[in-house]
Amino acid sequence: MMPNIARKRILIVGAGISGATIARALADNGYEIHLIEKKNHIAGHCYDFIDRNGIRIHKYGPHLFHTSKKDVINWLSRFTEWVDYKHHVVSKLSNGDLVPFPPNIETLKKVKEEDLINIFYRPYTEKMWGIKLEEINPGILNRVPIRKDSENSYFPKDTFQKLPKEGYTSLIAEMLNHENIKVRINFEYEKKMSDLYFHTFNSMPIDEFFNYKFGHLPYRSIKFHHKVEKTTKISEHPVINFTDSKSPYTRQTEWKILPNNQTINNITVITKEEPCDYKENNKERYYPVNDRKGLNQKLYQRYAKLVPKNITFIGRCGLYIYINMDEAVASALLKAKSFMKNVT
Repeated sequence: MMPNIARKRILIVGAGISGATIARALADNGYEIHLIEKKNHIAGHCYDFIDRNGIRIHKYGPHLFHTSKKDVINWLSRFTEWVDYKHHVVSKLSNGDLVPFPPNIETLKKVKEEDLINIFYRPYTEKMWGIKLEEINPGILNRVPIRKDSENSYFPKDTFQKLPKEGYTSLIAEMLNHENIKVRINFEYEKKMSDLYFHTFNSMPIDEFFNYKFGHLPYRSIKFHHKVEKTTKISEHPVINFTDSKSPYTRQTEWKILPNNQTINNITVITKEEPCDYKENNKERYYPVNDRKGLNQKLYQRYAKLVPKNITFIGRCGLYIYINMDEAVASALLKAKSFMKNVT
């Protein structure tokens, strides 16, 4: 164990929402935080920016905050104001018709119930995850259940559905704005760095940390195809899912339909998403693959057993788990609380 004088010295690897939450929670309690990020920006996959057309783009796909967790709402509201946004999605059928997704009673007016799986879930899932529908964990599909009523909200059970008024990057920047937090971007982690700190919270892929000792954990990634259209807008819908199996794309986002972009005329930006293996996209990991047999989780657990006591893995890649933003914040707050309880 390091001398007591160093007990407040903490290294955090990754400036995404998990790393930033732990950084601020510990900084508020007197810890000295050094946060490093290998990307050239903070906010991880929540990163957004205003493009040259004045439209806010989420670089790594649309991030839509929704939760019913009051502690998470209260925590994040310290660092941002909010704008109302209730997310609705439509799917494009082969004949060009747009119908609500997840499927509801309006969808059933145009698609037979027995065809819902093969039209909406099978093509999207198999493109998204790179495996057959029957091979994916059913819990993934249950995130977007078929409905028999007219509800068309994508997150009908969540009581709080809003977006940060100035974007996610601003939210994370405010979270990291503390005298006890020092941030370095464009900075790669090396294992020997952890020897200089009492504890490390690490959001890097756990299999990479252990040099793939037991093999690679599979991840899915997304290639984003942006297109500027010289028109005020092409749709009333922010997100359109594609049901065809031949196209490589799963969905498109028209960014200006999201709040705070409505005054821009004669220009709109569309982004189409093409899922792929992370090795085909500069090892940019987005989604851990949750297979039905649980083989990937068993591989993760083999790595988890090797984690030294002075390191805690966090986030989607560190924990190899598919979680929403509110769950990531809740998990990070819990880990910070547990750490402080165990070292005092």
